[in-house]
Amino acid sequence: MTARTTEALRPRDFDSIVGQKHLFGERGVVRRMVESGRIPNMIFYGPPGTGKTTAAEIIARQSNMVFHRLNATTASLSDVKDILSSTSNIFCTGGILLYIDEIQYFNRKQQQALLEYIEDGRVTLITSTTENPHFYIYNAIISRSSLFEFKPVPPEECVVALRRAHEYLEGESGKSKKVDAKVLTYIARATMGDVRHAILLFENAFFAADEEITVETVDEFNVKVGNFDDDTHFNLLSCLQKSIRGSDPDAAAFYVAKLLSMGELLSVCRRLQVIASEDIGLAYPMAAAITRACCESAKELGMPEAAIPLGHAAILLATSPKSNSANNAIHAAMADAENGLGVVVPQHLQSPLFKGYKYPHDYPGHYVKQQYLPDDIKNKKYYFWGDNKLEQAAKDYAERIKNQGGGANGKN
Repeated sequence: MTARTTEALRPRDFDSIVGQKHLFGERGVVRRMVESGRIPNMIFYGPPGTGKTTAAEIIARQSNMVFHRLNATTASLSDVKDILSSTSNIFCTGGILLYIDEIQYFNRKQQQALLEYIEDGRVTLITSTTENPHFYIYNAIISRSSLFEFKPVPPEECVVALRRAHEYLEGESGKSKKVDAKVLTYIARATMGDVRHAILLFENAFFAADEEITVETVDEFNVKVGNFDDDTHFNLLSCLQKSIRGSDPDAAAFYVAKLLSMGELLSVCRRLQVIASEDIGLAYPMAAAITRACCESAKELGMPEAAIPLGHAAILLATSPKSNSANNAIHAAMADAENGLGVVVPQHLQSPLFKGYKYPHDYPGHYVKQQYLPDDIKNKKYYFWGDNKLEQAAKDYAERIKNQGGGANGKN
């Protein structure tokens, strides 16, 4: 019932879209382009349930193009090629509009395969993502596309969609049920700009209610997991990082599982990679490479198999020795750089002549004492050795080569 309801309520023209006035309103930029006959490659980014797929369908309809839709979570490269091969079909005279939903789940090779077809205009590509496109979409595609941000739908506009849902469900079911405007506003606010979620919640409440849909009826379905707001998002990621930092593999596994159950695969990947360098760091440098490999594997696999490499990474990090020495060093150095220190670097380090520079490989132990930091911070210390096995071994090595001598300071 729900899939049929959302499809039946899907807007068929720009005037029916709720929200996104900056794109599809009377003076919306995308609307103006489409109505003028220009359909560029486009990237739609923003939260779920804000009209990205609907907009692509309307654009295809108004431009008389053949519309093909793929979801990158399930589509393969062969699916893309099957669609692209139809560009030579004489029946596609209006052109092909290929819409790829959740393109962040396509790997680099899959994205590159699109370039030949969008380059010569045989295909107009519209992609959508809930992530930052600059992080997950191949730069060559971005450079050939226009980016448009979809924003959460304001409650007052979401209510318009809910009124349509109410009318539709009464007609389909043959049952008349009352609903106060305050209840519709309550649903709109609870779903935080996700129209699809709002309609699902309203539909559940409609069939559960007797004669009137109330807030109490809605609350029976409005489970907290469904209301995954920004606070919950960052709180759970924080719990994951603190559990790993605290060397608790059981808690780390749980928070990875919890986040994945909410569809937060990419957020987990990003946070695990941060943790590998921030909290494990130089105590086990290979942790960063292993975590990176696990995250890339997870993104290629998709759910549910993605949980396996991500669990691998989380437990590895939780059980690894810890060090934040590199993290502390770079933040201390960044503070000085942002405060305007160290503007003039030592002359013997400057190209092209490097006058006075001493080449360390020419000296015993491949080390020679000379100044590397600018004069105003030449005695500044950013990095302090961690007390773990690897950093202590590196410390012993550094002290040994420095005690061998290696010449005077090379500063001129």
